[in-house]
Amino acid sequence: MDPVGLYISIPFCRSKCTYCNFASGVFPLAQMDRYLDRLEADLGAARDSAPWRAALPAKADSIYLGGGTPSLLSASQVDRLFLLLRRHFEVLPGAEITVECAPGQLEDATLTAMAANGVNRLSFGVQSFIDEEAKHTGRLHTRAIALEDVARVHCSGIARISLDLIAGLPGQTEASWRESVEVLIASGVNHASLYMLEIDDDSRLGREIENGGLRYYAPQVPSDEAITTMYLEGAAMLEAAGLLQYEISNFARPGYESAHNLKYWERRPYLGLGLDAHSMLRDAQGRVFRFATSSELPRFLEAPGWHDAQALKGEEELEEAWFLGLRLNRGVSLTELEAEFGTEAIEPFQQTIAELKEESLLAQQQDRICLTAKGRLLSNDVFERFLMSETEA
Repeated sequence: MDPVGLYISIPFCRSKCTYCNFASGVFPLAQMDRYLDRLEADLGAARDSAPWRAALPAKADSIYLGGGTPSLLSASQVDRLFLLLRRHFEVLPGAEITVECAPGQLEDATLTAMAANGVNRLSFGVQSFIDEEAKHTGRLHTRAIALEDVARVHCSGIARISLDLIAGLPGQTEASWRESVEVLIASGVNHASLYMLEIDDDSRLGREIENGGLRYYAPQVPSDEAITTMYLEGAAMLEAAGLLQYEISNFARPGYESAHNLKYWERRPYLGLGLDAHSMLRDAQGRVFRFATSSELPRFLEAPGWHDAQALKGEEELEEAWFLGLRLNRGVSLTELEAEFGTEAIEPFQQTIAELKEESLLAQQQDRICLTAKGRLLSNDVFERFLMSETEA
C-alpha cells in the first residue's frame, strides 16, 4: 500500500481576501484549540471507526497544512498538531512537510516550532509584490514584509520555499505584473505558482463583478485578454530563469516540485483533515474512495466525521485520470491508461484526442498525450470534452 499524503485545513484568517472562494474566514482565534480537539477526534476515528479505515495506509510521506492561514498557529499549537499526526501515522524519513503562510503573519516562535517539527517547505501567498495591488484585495503585507519573511525562512534552515502570484488583480497592468514576477525570480525561491484570477460568485470580488458593482475595485480588474497575456509572459519569464513549468499553475527548479500536490494529479492516496478537506484512498481491491468534511465551521465543530464516502465507478476513475493527468506538462500515457482500464475503455476517446490535436489544444509524442500552451489556457474546455466523450460512450 502506497504511503498516504496528509492534508490539514487550517481555515483561520486575519482578513478575508476579496477574491477568495475557499472555506476560510476571520474566525476567532480562541476557537483554534477547539478546532485542534476536533482534528484529534477525527484522527482517532480515521483509524478506529471510519468505514474506509482499511484503505488508510499507516505510513505518510507528505504533510500539507493549507488554509486559511496555518502560520497563525502558535508554537505550542504547532507542537500539538505534529504530535497528533505522528501518534497516528508513521511519518517517513524525508517526507515533504509543507505549511502555507501569509506574509507578515509568521511569528518567530512559530517558525522555530515548524522547523523543530520537521517542516521543510513553506508556501507564501504573496499574490502581488506591488503594495497597492495587494492592499486592494485585502492582503495585509507589503513587498518588504514578504521578502523579509523569505529571508527569515532561509535563515531558519528551511530551504524549500514557494511563492504564489495572481494575474488579473484589480489595478494590475502588464508592467506591474512583470515587476512582481521579476521580484519573485530575484528572491531566489525554488518554486512558484502563477494563477489567473477566477471570477465566480463564491467570492466578494466575483459577486461584485457579476453584478456590475464598484466595490473592491471591481472595475479595475483587467480584461480576460490582458490576464492571458500576463500569465503567458510570467510563465516565459519563470522558464527563462530556470523555474520550469510542470503543471498548469506550478513551476519549480528541477527536484523542487511539490511532492504532496503531485499526489492529487497522479491519483495517489491522501487523507484530508479539517474544514472542507477532501480525501482519496485506494483499498487492497483497488477501489477508489472519495469523501469530504463539512465546509461550514459550526457544523464541522459539532458533527464528527466525513460525508459522501463512496467508491468511484470505473468510468469515474477514468475521467479523473484524464483531467488530473492532463494538468501535468508531461500529460498522460495511453499505454498506462490501457493497462489500467483496458483498451476498449480508451477507444471512445480517440476521436476527441484527434479533434483536440487538430485544434492545437493537445499534442502527442509517441503514446503520451499532453496539453499545448494553448490547451493549458483552455484546459477546462479540454477537460469538458473528455467528460462529454465518456457520456457519449
